[in-house]
Amino acid sequence: MDITTFSALAEPNRLKMVELLASGPLTVGEIAERLKLRQPQASKHLRVLYEAGLVEVKADANRRNYQLRMEPLQDLDHWLGTYRRIWNERFDNLENYLKKLQSEDNKSE
Repeated sequence: MDITTFSALAEPNRLKMVELLASGPLTVGEIAERLKLRQPQASKHLRVLYEAGLVEVKADANRRNYQLRMEPLQDLDHWLGTYRRIWNERFDNLENYLKKLQSEDNKSE
């Protein structure tokens, strides 16, 4: 797991940008407008996302469209999958324990 993904997503505006780009490509101006940021601020955040490999830029005439790159997010999901399995196992154990307690309570009544 690449720590730069976490660093890039740790900043709230960049996380919001990723959420916006999940719907499809947008220009810097569109992103700035939707997040109520100045265009230079939006560009700075997009540069961090680009350097972290989370977005790519496609030129279309004089417009630069930013879009998400799914690979870093898939890597993050894969990394989190390990922890999901651990938590699911723990929840299953808790569920079994609670059923056992309920069973014992029903027998004592």
